[in-house]
Amino acid sequence: MKTEMKEDMEEYEMIAPCHFGMEAVLKREIEGLGYRIVRVDNGKVIFAGDAAAVARANLFLRTTERILLKVAEFRADTFDDLFEGVRDVPWEEYIPKDGKFWVTKANSVSSKLFSPTDIQKIVKKAMVERLRETYHTDWFDETGESYPLRISIVKDIVTIGIDTTGESLHKRGYRKFTAPAPLTETLAAAILLLSPWHGDRVLVDPFCGSGTIPIEAAMIAMDIAPGLEREFTAETWKTQIPKKVWYEAVEEANSRIRRDVELNIQGYDIDAEMLKMARANAALAGVGDIIHFQQRDVKDFSHPKKYGFVITNPPYGERLSEKSEMFGLYRTMGQVMSKNDTWSFFVLSGYEEAQRAIAAGGSRKKATKNRKIYNGMMKTYLYQYMGAKPPRRERTENEQSTGKNEAGFRDGKPGESK
Repeated sequence: MKTEMKEDMEEYEMIAPCHFGMEAVLKREIEGLGYRIVRVDNGKVIFAGDAAAVARANLFLRTTERILLKVAEFRADTFDDLFEGVRDVPWEEYIPKDGKFWVTKANSVSSKLFSPTDIQKIVKKAMVERLRETYHTDWFDETGESYPLRISIVKDIVTIGIDTTGESLHKRGYRKFTAPAPLTETLAAAILLLSPWHGDRVLVDPFCGSGTIPIEAAMIAMDIAPGLEREFTAETWKTQIPKKVWYEAVEEANSRIRRDVELNIQGYDIDAEMLKMARANAALAGVGDIIHFQQRDVKDFSHPKKYGFVITNPPYGERLSEKSEMFGLYRTMGQVMSKNDTWSFFVLSGYEEAQRAIAAGGSRKKATKNRKIYNGMMKTYLYQYMGAKPPRRERTENEQSTGKNEAGFRDGKPGESK
């Protein structure tokens, strides 16, 4: 959906979906890139920006799944309403004559129109009719660039977006080796950005698996753009998003990387094969020499530093055979917390007895805060156990000159703008 910016620059509205419960983190990220927030809804943030914003959002945003170019929003109580609303969209401004277009996903919530298959068919038919009239043809070869559409109908309000991303943005390109039920890169980044951790503090993940949390932490601290090593659907478009903006965004991303930061990021796992995967993934992400991976059981957790952060995603016991083991595992975590009471622990878990089991292991009876987060369709909680604050540290030369901490954010929580 296009509007007019100052100095006649064209402005688009974009939709950035995210994990439910992480909208505030994504909003801060978008504001950090300098773009105006239009609206925050459940599971998405709508923002405005020019053509360059499409490239920069895809390249730099860590916590969204994709960037949709919003082209229409209207009410539809019947399929006739849907057809007419879609036909009224000036599709010729977006899709060239040889463009390949289809509805890749349609979803409906609390609406009269609820059949995804029927919605997809009606939308395609209406688009064809509009473009047939515009291009004066009865046949579309669809041999050109791809323009996949996503349709959302919520309480009878239809929102249509063209997907500029392609494969979900959680696919950074570095994770070639994965553990069973891995944490997505976008959710790992969101948890890190939600926490007060920044790059000059110790970070340990005692259940690191294939390494996602430590790798995302290193990329945040080094300001490595998450999309730097992948491609996007809109890169091939000959209209709307000029090639120049992609080149400029990549150049900006390369110029921002901070190779000189000193980091103390560690990943532990009891499984040696998992650690092989983690090391290989870290190398592919360009942070292999930054993270220290070690085979270690959580019960043996120790660290010479008095203050630090544990940010982790332990097993949930999803298989019935594992359920009996979970209480003991989380109780062990509680014991570790008691022995390291100056450390802060952030634990993402879908295990329903997590907090009770942790409390059974030591002095921390209740999380300082917990936040409900949907990991796909699974309801999980981020349990936050805050440790004592370290003595006020000396501001680094970089912070004095830029006002930013070692993670590259303004003083305060990562991603929080002041």
